[in-house]
Amino acid sequence: MTAVPRGKIAAVATFLDMGRAPAPRAQAPGLGGTIEVVTRADVDAYLDLYRRIGAPHLWYGRLVLSRERLQALLDDPALELHVLTVDGVAEGMAELDFRMGAAAELVYFGVSARLVGTGQARRLMNRAIAAAFSRPIERLFLHTNTLDHPKAMEFYRRSGFAPRGQTIEIADDPRLTGLLPRDAAPHVPIFE
Repeated sequence: MTAVPRGKIAAVATFLDMGRAPAPRAQAPGLGGTIEVVTRADVDAYLDLYRRIGAPHLWYGRLVLSRERLQALLDDPALELHVLTVDGVAEGMAELDFRMGAAAELVYFGVSARLVGTGQARRLMNRAIAAAFSRPIERLFLHTNTLDHPKAMEFYRRSGFAPRGQTIEIADDPRLTGLLPRDAAPHVPIFE
């Protein structure tokens, strides 16, 4: 065993991919809201949604970027941000990165806590997969880790992704660096 240093978080990351779009999975009928591609996203609105979806899973990757770097990334035409809005509130995101040529990455995917279990994540994933394979790619990939929702891995597998490998991720705990509130992800202990 390897000890994780104080002030850090550790997770096992699993990489998954698919080589072609599967048939869309059935969606719950009557789901409200819209899914739109957002161009020139507002940094504050993006970060609000990112935190509401990601804080329970200690997402920090976009929080370490400067506002200028994040805006440049969001303005990149090779990045496609799909936002699910329900009752006028942004509640889900699927961020696709097409900068790798023949492969696309589903960089961030999730819905807010209020939509978990409603079928909206399925709807958003169907849209993300269709959008990815509407481009000339050979592979769509993502990675998840053990800090993600407990049902995330099975959700991705049911969506058509297959696991391809694992790594160990060790990073500064974003609750200790001030990127996330200390009460985020209470199921993950803080070691100061």
